[in-house]
Amino acid sequence: MRIGDAAAAAGTTPRALRFYEQRGLLPPPVRTASGQREYGAEEIARVRVIRDLLSLGLTIEDLRSCADRLHVLAQEPPPRCGGSADPSAPASARGIVGRRLAALEAEIDRLAGLRENLARRAFGDD
Repeated sequence: MRIGDAAAAAGTTPRALRFYEQRGLLPPPVRTASGQREYGAEEIARVRVIRDLLSLGLTIEDLRSCADRLHVLAQEPPPRCGGSADPSAPASARGIVGRRLAALEAEIDRLAGLRENLARRAFGDD
């Protein structure tokens, strides 16, 4: 399918597909004789995985470091992602997930502190 149809099927835009390709997250697609990109079901599944991982807070750089294994996550059912508690996961996946979890914990702590400060200033709560 052409880029517009593929983007719609994956729930994104043609611009995003080109961006993922430029960043190495999506292999260059097959081209028609006229040079148009052609995508199949595997590419659509991979884009859905990319979007899902980005929605979980991983970054493009995080995904670039494991781009050669993104196709594995498109399997049904998807395998475990490999958090720090999953010893069977590659070290790079455990590192990516562990760093993201640590960043989320730090942000939660920061926001809890802000909430406490605001409540104390606004309501005089101790």
